[in-house]
Parts: sequence; C-alpha cells; structure tokens
Amino acid sequence: MPAPTLCPSCRQPAEKHRFAARDGGDLHIDLCFACQGLWFDPQENTRLAPAAVLEMFELLHRHRGDAHHPLAQRMQCPRCTKALEPGFDLGQGGRYRTYRCAARHGRFSTFGSFMVEKGFVRHLSSLEIEALAQRVGTIACTACGGAVDIRNDHACPYCRSALSLLDPQAVDKALERHARAARASAEPARPEALADALIAMERDRERERRERQRDAFSGPSEGFDLLSAGVELVWTLLRR
Repeated sequence: MPAPTLCPSCRQPAEKHRFAARDGGDLHIDLCFACQGLWFDPQENTRLAPAAVLEMFELLHRHRGDAHHPLAQRMQCPRCTKALEPGFDLGQGGRYRTYRCAARHGRFSTFGSFMVEKGFVRHLSSLEIEALAQRVGTIACTACGGAVDIRNDHACPYCRSALSLLDPQAVDKALERHARAARASAEPARPEALADALIAMERDRERERRERQRDAFSGPSEGFDLLSAGVELVWTLLRR
C-alpha cells in the first residue's frame, strides 16, 4: 500500500484505506479522523464501487466517537503544498463544500460533505432546525466543524453550508442507488420525533464518553455533533 498522505488541514499523516473501484481495481483513499476529512486524487470519489461507499460508511461509524477538531483556515494540497481553494459542488444529496487543488491534484472533503455527495444526507428543514434548537444550543457544522448556534443561524456562519443530517430516509434512497436497497416502510419522521431521536443518540454517546473519560470529563457539553448523532441513528436502523 502506498505511503500515507499528509492531511491538508492538520498536516499529520492520514490513514490510507483500500476500497474497491467500479472498474474492478483498488483505490487507496486517505482519511484523517482527527479532521473528519478525506483526500481524493483526481476522480477517485466518482470511481468508488457501490460496496466501497457502504464500507466507508461503516468505517465512519466505527470512528464516530474519535476526538476531532475544526478544519484549518488555510489547507495545503498534499501533492504540491499550494493552498486549496474552497468551493461548492452538487451531489446526490444537494450542495456540499469541497476544497480543490488549483493544479488539479485532487480534492479534500469532510465526512459530512462526502455523505451529501453520495446521497446519505439531506439538508434539515427550518422546522427541524427549530425543533433541535429547543433542545440544544450549538451544533458542529458537518462541512467545516465550526460551531453553529442554531438558535440564531440556520446555516454555518463560517462556510455558509446548509445544516445537513444523516437520516433513515436519505440512507434508504442512497442504498437503493448503490445497489443495496433497504426496503423500509416507515412513515416520514415528524421534526419533533427526529429531534428526539437525535438527542437520545447524543445522550447515549455522551454517557459512553463520560464513562471512558470519567476522570477528565466533568459534565455534559453544550455542543452537539450532528454528523455523529446522525451516523449512530442510521447505523441503528441498518443493523436491525
């Protein structure tokens, strides 16, 4: 397997993972779990086999509790060290944030943006944001990791990305597109019910984290990781 690539954000060695390509070959994708980001060489994101997309989703779930931090304001291409240019692209789940090398060496995406691209994510409606705002104060942007006060902002104030969510219906549609159909028959979730489910998942995750770090962790956090909570919610559905 090729040598690790430096993460464009934290400049630490990323983990290189092998995934199947649509053409039958292998792709070696660099992932940084500390920054929750992926580096794709040219066209790698579109060459992933359907099974590889699901395998990557499982990998993200295994690392859902890892400590992570916001992206750096200036990110470097791991091939030529030039600054990556931020922008937006359009995927199966809507518009998502991406960072490209001007010399076309590749692109950097967060886990949240990757899930938007592959259709596992849908953007939250204003009613769902309001329902969450009644229960939590601040969430982590799935695109850049910045803190978003959803009582005042309905989009990330740093990168202007829409607030997005991994939820059962979005996953169901994505699995069908990726030849792994999940024939769920549940009715669409009400905003209040979806918010309650996310809060419950986050509470369980916080309790597990406090048990692991009892000496260093003194109380609940105001912050809410929408991506991690959504991953756990969807994973519960898929494992039934």
